[in-house]
Amino acid sequence: MDFTSAKELLQLCGQHNFAISGVMRRREFDLSGVDLDAMEQRMRRVLKIMREAAHQPLENPQKSMGGLIGGEARKLLVWRETGMSICGAVLNRAVTYAMAVMEVNASMGLIVAAPTAGSAGVVPGLLLSLAEVYDFADEKLLDALFNAGAVGYLAMKNATVAGAVGGCQAEVGVAAAMAASAAVELMGGAPAQSLDAASIVLMNMLGLVCDPVGGLVEYPCQNRNAAGVANALAAAEMSLSGIKQHISFDEMLSIMYQVGKSLPAELRETARGGCAACPGLCQN
Repeated sequence: MDFTSAKELLQLCGQHNFAISGVMRRREFDLSGVDLDAMEQRMRRVLKIMREAAHQPLENPQKSMGGLIGGEARKLLVWRETGMSICGAVLNRAVTYAMAVMEVNASMGLIVAAPTAGSAGVVPGLLLSLAEVYDFADEKLLDALFNAGAVGYLAMKNATVAGAVGGCQAEVGVAAAMAASAAVELMGGAPAQSLDAASIVLMNMLGLVCDPVGGLVEYPCQNRNAAGVANALAAAEMSLSGIKQHISFDEMLSIMYQVGKSLPAELRETARGGCAACPGLCQN
């Protein structure tokens, strides 16, 4: 049960009456030879690492290797506890967890690249927040992760997830597409709605540059993970409401890839442009 495009994925979902997660499970089983129980245990480990990375900095904030970030997630948690948060229960948690994972990454802790280390906070940020607010069991989160994996696979197969190739739209953008698609399935949406949400995300983040300060995956990367979570949540909400996306996910991937290759080299992870070249920041 293999697929190389979103169109083929949707066809398989329709033929077998599977969710995207179901097709992805079968694909992994068919191609890897790993039995389903072992595959499930691997994904449980992924979820465990994501959860630990999202919560660790809230209890024990760590300064990053480059010293640019550290403690931001804890500040968001404290702010939420004042009752003054303007983001609401899901988004505040999602932004907090996304930024927390980036703190773990930047302090050389254990994270799950989803799809990259520089975008590792988006998927766990959104899925863990939805699980807490709506009381989803881990089994449902495993389904969501298989769904996210399908979207990430398609991006790697047909475009790129590397900031050095396609800018941050290929890293945080794809991560947010993965998260949006997974969130739609988690909330009961159809496969086509999942891929619509993923397409909306890429459209909304089109052209986002990759400009890490000092060549470190710290700043503005942590803030962009928070923005990616917000974008994913908005896209999932739109798709679940019945709003259609006029550009298919396959086409949007192609557009994103072409835009990424058109970005000047200075805006693709070289630390020579964008925020990375800000005189005041470099001086600090």
